[in-house]
Amino acid sequence: QVQLVESGGGLVQAGGSLRLSCVVSGSIFSADDMGWYRQTPGKQREFIARISASGFKYHDGSVKGRFTISRDNAVNTVYLHMTSLQPEDTAVYYCNRIPTFTNWGQGTQVTVSS
Repeated sequence: QVQLVESGGGLVQAGGSLRLSCVVSGSIFSADDMGWYRQTPGKQREFIARISASGFKYHDGSVKGRFTISRDNAVNTVYLHMTSLQPEDTAVYYCNRIPTFTNWGQGTQVTVSS
């Protein structure tokens, strides 16, 4: 069974930075396109970034220029480096394959104070 374990969230002031990690087990990670998503209470989970198996990256306009997705296939991990964080970035952040696995991890909470 696929497992996704996110970590690295926390409380940060506006303008600060965080790096999120997501370790994936139970899949052929190096062959999968991977993505980061986020969700705030009462809203649907939204896609924010993806990285292909070959390393091609795409970032949604809401985070482009501030967030960077990367991956390390040697340790089955996808990262999200977040800079210039703003209060509107406050959310629970998740990773998943693209297309998504049925199951999701627990996510990691990012809270940005103004």
